[in-house]
Amino acid sequence: MKSISLNIEKVLGFIPRETIAGYEARVKVAMDALHHKTGKGNDFLGWLHLPSSITPEQLADINNTAATLRENCEVVVIAGIGGSYLGAKAVIEALSNSFTWLRPRSSAPYIVYAGHNIGEDYLYELTEFLKDKKFGVINISKSGTTTETALAFRLLKKQCEDQRGKETAKKVIVAITDAHKGAARTTADQEGYKTFVIPDDVGGRLSVLTPVGLLPIAVAGYDITKLVEGAQVMEAACGPDTPFAENIAAQYAATRNALYAAGKKIEILVNYNPKLHYVSEWWKQLYGESEGKEHKGIFPASVDFSTDLHSMGQWIQEGERSIFETVISVEKTQHSLKVPSDEANLDDLNFLAGKRVDEVNKMAELGTQIAHVDGGVPNMRIVVPEVNEYYIGELLYFFEKACGISGYILGVNPFDQPGVEAYKKNMFALLNKPGYEEESKAIQARL
Repeated sequence: MKSISLNIEKVLGFIPRETIAGYEARVKVAMDALHHKTGKGNDFLGWLHLPSSITPEQLADINNTAATLRENCEVVVIAGIGGSYLGAKAVIEALSNSFTWLRPRSSAPYIVYAGHNIGEDYLYELTEFLKDKKFGVINISKSGTTTETALAFRLLKKQCEDQRGKETAKKVIVAITDAHKGAARTTADQEGYKTFVIPDDVGGRLSVLTPVGLLPIAVAGYDITKLVEGAQVMEAACGPDTPFAENIAAQYAATRNALYAAGKKIEILVNYNPKLHYVSEWWKQLYGESEGKEHKGIFPASVDFSTDLHSMGQWIQEGERSIFETVISVEKTQHSLKVPSDEANLDDLNFLAGKRVDEVNKMAELGTQIAHVDGGVPNMRIVVPEVNEYYIGELLYFFEKACGISGYILGVNPFDQPGVEAYKKNMFALLNKPGYEEESKAIQARL
């Protein structure tokens, strides 16, 4: 069976192959630190062997709970922020029909999201939408006190109980949280919710292959066994025993660090399939939160082509040469659609008549790569055979493993996020949260 692959040939005009090969020793040090748990953040390496440690019994438990939600809900709300929802949304959006909302509901409930913002209009409109719906909630939070998610869950819990009755609500509210402590755990135990555990040694942005991602994906009707299988294959392929020249996670980590050292400070993740938009959003969190520390790190950006060629294309072609692109290229589409002939040919497109739309898209991809490389933008290409659960599983683990290696090469702790706390501290002070009295006085004086 095919696997995803990495092509760095369009980087070599900017960085010699020998320079990238020169990172082999640093990759080995990083790989050893990961696998021997000797590096920074080594208490958060539970993701490393997660695919191979998932048991059939665990998958069956998740699938059984998903079946209960599908049977009893028209809508399921995923309440979470950051890694608590982005991984699930990335997979679900990649696999879903683009017009799901306009189609009659199938056996799977509609999946909607909350707890990832504090938009009053968004939350009001969500609660209005749910008023005549049989809905359930998957509440995802280790602590249960993350402001955005806790606020949304407080609203959703009350609405679900008011509409469906407390006993029914207990059957359609699931908590994915800490094993023993925290507000979400206490609430789940008191109310009798079905629960799944977020492992202590897995950070949010690396949690997609835990119940955090697997349960919502299963509720949406997708095959989590295939997703995990793809991740398992990639775990083995990117292991420490795979030679550097054959290890695509090692090659990707080395190449992006070589580009960074050469002054390429921004990585743009590109797709030519709009279904992969949220894969990019997940990737941005993974790399931004993992590497953006100590005034270091590549800035992760993303574009959807060819759409953004008509907006960001000018900057990418001729702007500051501080960027490189990593293109996710999908070999095979799920459907076939040919361009028809038109007698009047007013749009001058008859030269495309009889060609598949994907052939046009592929030539846009190739033409863009040539133009951008000519314009001074190094390009890497990740080839995905097709968009399905198996290959998405491969892709997710590939990015995770490469991120761990890359962060260690950079010299930071890829598994903490101390900078995220700054806004929370200020927000709590401004809202006069108990315990923040001194901070409140200080920030009010500044204002």
